[in-house]
Amino acid sequence: MALASPEEVREGLERSLKRLTTEGEYLFRVNVNERTLTHKLAEYLQCHFGGWNVDCEYNRNGVDPKKLLNLSNCRPETDDEDGCTVFPDIIVHKRGRSEDGEPARNLLVIEAKKSSNRTDPKKDYDKLRLYKQELRYQHSAFVVFGVGLNPAGSTLEFDPE
Repeated sequence: MALASPEEVREGLERSLKRLTTEGEYLFRVNVNERTLTHKLAEYLQCHFGGWNVDCEYNRNGVDPKKLLNLSNCRPETDDEDGCTVFPDIIVHKRGRSEDGEPARNLLVIEAKKSSNRTDPKKDYDKLRLYKQELRYQHSAFVVFGVGLNPAGSTLEFDPE
């Protein structure tokens, strides 16, 4: 598994999003569920990240639930004593743990919203920052899917701060 440069990661993400907005124009026009769009984006990402696993809403860190300890305004489950379990929209990673017991390499984490979603994206940006700090993702991205009549209006912020 070769580590990808920031430029290669960004380029793979940009090409995948462009392919989705071109080939999936119907999905954008009819305003399908966000999960449908993230799933299709993950399929296209897999083409660019051979040797890596690309998963949607993957909630494991090894066998343990994936948690962010410092996420504000989260409502932990009754058995979640150490933080909030999280389900990133898309991740590019190696499943499981490395042989020395450290978490597997985490290349990219993506949070996504549709342009029709009017909720404040602050929590998404907070999660992206914490994924990098706490779970050691190398890169993060925030994607806004331009639904309706303008899928080309989709936007991407790579490694937002």
